[in-house]
Amino acid sequence: MEKNIGEEIKVKGEELLKKVKEIVHQGNIRKIIIKNVEGKIMLEIPLTIGVVGAAFLPVLAAVGALAALAMDFKIEIIKREEQTQNNDNKDPS
Repeated sequence: MEKNIGEEIKVKGEELLKKVKEIVHQGNIRKIIIKNVEGKIMLEIPLTIGVVGAAFLPVLAAVGALAALAMDFKIEIIKREEQTQNNDNKDPS
């Protein structure tokens, strides 16, 4: 069973692109949501396994354009967390 965990960080405009690249390279990310300081969603990036390289370049270009606005942003990170089933109640015999 899969569970989503959320985390939010604040970054300056000039740090936005670098931080998004770092987050993507973590590998266990389901979605990145970039918001302005008021909480308005500026960009939502759904991530699937294998979305890297040339396929991700247009997304990075959009993040770079947002960063050029020189605003403060909040990045909401939705991570995947694998849950294992509890097998303690099973009889080993």
